[in-house]
Amino acid sequence: MSHRKQVVVVGAGIVGASCAYYLAQAGANVTVLEAKPKPALGSTSRSAGGLRHQFSEPENIKMSLYSAEQYSHFEVLTGVSAGYQKVGYLFLLPDNMWDDWQPQVRLQRELGAHVEVLSPEDIRQRFPDINTQGLAGATLGLDDGVIDPPSITEGYLRAAQDLHVDVRYNSPIERIEQRRGQWRIKAGDSLASADVLVNAAGAYAKDVAAFVGLDVPVLPYRRNIYVTKDLIDYPHPSPLMIDMATGIWLRSRNHHFLMGRSNMDEPPGDNQNVDWDWLQMSLTPALQRFPTIGRVNLNPPACWAGLYAITPDHTPILGEAESHPGFVNACGFSGHGVQHAPATGLTIKEIIFEEETTFDLTNYRLERFANTAKQAGETNIV
Repeated sequence: MSHRKQVVVVGAGIVGASCAYYLAQAGANVTVLEAKPKPALGSTSRSAGGLRHQFSEPENIKMSLYSAEQYSHFEVLTGVSAGYQKVGYLFLLPDNMWDDWQPQVRLQRELGAHVEVLSPEDIRQRFPDINTQGLAGATLGLDDGVIDPPSITEGYLRAAQDLHVDVRYNSPIERIEQRRGQWRIKAGDSLASADVLVNAAGAYAKDVAAFVGLDVPVLPYRRNIYVTKDLIDYPHPSPLMIDMATGIWLRSRNHHFLMGRSNMDEPPGDNQNVDWDWLQMSLTPALQRFPTIGRVNLNPPACWAGLYAITPDHTPILGEAESHPGFVNACGFSGHGVQHAPATGLTIKEIIFEEETTFDLTNYRLERFANTAKQAGETNIV
């Protein structure tokens, strides 16, 4: 596709913004179409803002390594800080997960990630507010941490616009047609044409693909983030701590805490209202593992919910659809889009300009779902 220079990117979240920036740097003429009135108003703004290297799949680890390096000097690239703080990810592991977890750690270290293994006594000494009952140990990613997704999106789009990218808001997709190898897109009051269309529509990527008769198995699932009031007498910031036995995660932000837990029984849908019943079901295991939060009240107006764009194997869909030349997917990150946005922008640029890809995309292509015997992908899912 090296002759194709006209590109339309659908979505001005963090992934779409990264794609636009990388493509513009490579010389493409890029138009971004965003349904909402501003960028980053979807899943990007509702993310918990984590970045970790502790994955089970090699390419996910490599993508984190690349993205973390980009975020480390993001302000130099774009003029905007990524807000990258290396507070760490602490995975708290019960006995029945400990042995199976160790190959992950070896792989992460072999690829260059800095991961410590902690015994229960180590946990008690370094994180005395954690109840270690039932834990075999923990792993701590030293370069894991938190970032600022809306600011990163702003930085990418600002830098992209400096490279003459046309960003159009209030432009929901209404029609996509392909004529003589050109995509024709109607989006609100906008009309656009392109050689290549990049589907970076996040939780709505399936809907965008449906306009061209393509089945992209990405479904939206609600995730809740509960926010406490300030607790001053606590050694902030904490790592992002995950109790793998229950799925409860907790991290401090400023002087308060964010907490969440995935409801694996909730069906997909576009409900972004906070689930207060799920909070009640999550409080008991949360207090057992993290008793400190029993000392602080909830701040209901600050709580929120957003959508994960999830694929059946929790692995993103990256690449040109074989059945639809010129239709490139960058979606289905299953909660990892924020942390892998730089790697995704690089990958989409390489695909469109027919360069050798930095990352092995074998397990990321849409066509993998035609193989019903394929094993599940990423297993380290929160």
